Formats: sequence, structure tokens, C-alpha cells
Amino acid sequence: MKEIKIFSPASIANLSCGFDILGVCLNGIGDEITVRKTNKKGIKIKKVTGQYLTTDIAKNVAGVSATALLNETKVNCGFEIEIHKGIKPGSGLGSSAASSAGSVFAINELIGKPYSNKDLIKFAVEGEKIASGSAHADNVAAVLLGGFTFVRDNLIFDIFKLNSPIELAFTVLHPQIEIKTSDSRALIKKQVNLDKLTEQSGNLGAFISGLYTEDYSLIGRSIKDVVIEPLRSILIPEFDELKKISFINGALGFGISGSGPSVFALSKGLINAKKVGKSLRNKYNQLNLDFDIHISTVNENGIKIIEFK
Repeated sequence: MKEIKIFSPASIANLSCGFDILGVCLNGIGDEITVRKTNKKGIKIKKVTGQYLTTDIAKNVAGVSATALLNETKVNCGFEIEIHKGIKPGSGLGSSAASSAGSVFAINELIGKPYSNKDLIKFAVEGEKIASGSAHADNVAAVLLGGFTFVRDNLIFDIFKLNSPIELAFTVLHPQIEIKTSDSRALIKKQVNLDKLTEQSGNLGAFISGLYTEDYSLIGRSIKDVVIEPLRSILIPEFDELKKISFINGALGFGISGSGPSVFALSKGLINAKKVGKSLRNKYNQLNLDFDIHISTVNENGIKIIEFK
């Protein structure tokens, strides 16, 4: 195999109750990445389409992640990367993670899969470092493993795939504004009130329990963020009203996707998710705000191979 084309999907990080440790992989939106072997050693990003991003391998997350992988493998060839961005940077939908994870996944396939998808996380987070200033694995873990993922330890990559109740569906609204992850992280306080920490820990534990018992009501009650959301929500137009409308229309839970500005509503079943989507669309249309809406079930498989040669 000399060339591979893959689809690297979007993801939602944090899920309100699990800052930097929870993630979920989505369907339908993502980056297309083509990687081919070259005789010249090293990484070259040939082009990026869909969004304007640098092809400098030291500044592009795909280049940084791919270089980290090559530095360990010592393979006797190089790789050329082409990226078509289907996820807008600064959207809160794991744009950098899709490129970081996708590049190392594709190269791993071309060199005979010496690493498991879980092993690839340590390379993908190198790209996340330059995107956000922090080596958080929540998005890349979801993309590489699929489904819901839980990061017990970001330093040693103690990461698990969680159960995904089959009827869960997401409504994602993406306001057409950009919030850089690094800027959004700067809003977060370094110290947390003990009572808030206790409440947030309860939500996290209950959420994971709800996934395994497939208790949709418990899952919904656990989608709460008493630490980060109050600080970040002010950057998102009509956040409180969007949350209110989502619950009125049957959503189980509602929160900020990653660092924003995208928001998500979690519902039981696609019919309910589409109903919530219609209500959010009507609200933003009334305000004359530009936006996109995506409806998605949980993507259990993560990255998909489109073709190889």
C-alpha cells in the first residue's frame, strides 16, 4: 500500500461534566485526508483545502503529529499529506483532533499498523499541544477509538472506551464565529471551589453510570457543568435561550461542545434530535445569525478508510 485516503470525524469534548477527560465521536462531519509514501524522508503537507491553514509542518497539527510518529518509527521513507478540512478551526468540534488523529492513523496503516489506535493517541496529542497549548487527549481519543471515551490520566494515556446507548443522538449548532481553544482556556480559573468540584464529580460518575445502565434520564441529568460553562457561555450568542429551547423540545441535556462556540443537545432518538434542531434553527433565523446544524448518532467506529492504493 502506497497511498490511503481516510475520513477523520468531528468530536465533542467535555460533554459538560468531564472537562478534558470525556469525548464522543460524531458521524457525518469531518476531514478527508490523503497520505502517500515518498522516497524522500520526512513529512510534507502538500496542500490544505476547505479552510486556510498553514502547510508548515512545525505549525500544522497534522505535521506535528505525523513527525512525532516518524521520529519514533524510524521508517525508511517519507510521507506527503493532503487535507480537505470539513471541520472549521475554532468551532469546538475537534478540528485539530481530526487532522492530528487522521494523519497518524493514515501513516500507521501505510507502515503495516505497528501501533494500535490507542497507541496512536500519544502522537496525536502532540498536535493538540500547538492548537490549544495543552496536551489533552479527549478529542483525539474519541476520533481514534470511536464512541464515548474516558481519559483517566492524560500523562500516561490511561484511556477507555465507554458504552454507547444505541438511541442517543446529538444536535450540534455551530454559530459562524471562531473561538480559539487557547483563548477559551484562558478564561478558566486555576482553582475550583470544593463544593463545585464535589457536584461536578457527582455528575461525571452518574453520566458514566448512565451510559452503562442505558438510563437516558440519568444521562440527561448528568449533563451539567457548574465549573467551566458559566465562564465560557458568555462567548456564545443566546446560549441560555438555546438551552431553554432545547429542553422545551425534549432534549435530555445541553452544553458547550469543547471550547465552543458550538453547542450540543443530547436526545433519545433521531426524531427528537431533529425536533430540537428545528427549534434551534428557528431561533437563530429570528436573530439573523449565521450558523450550521448537524444531527448525529454516536460514531462507534471513528476514522474510516475511504480507499487505498
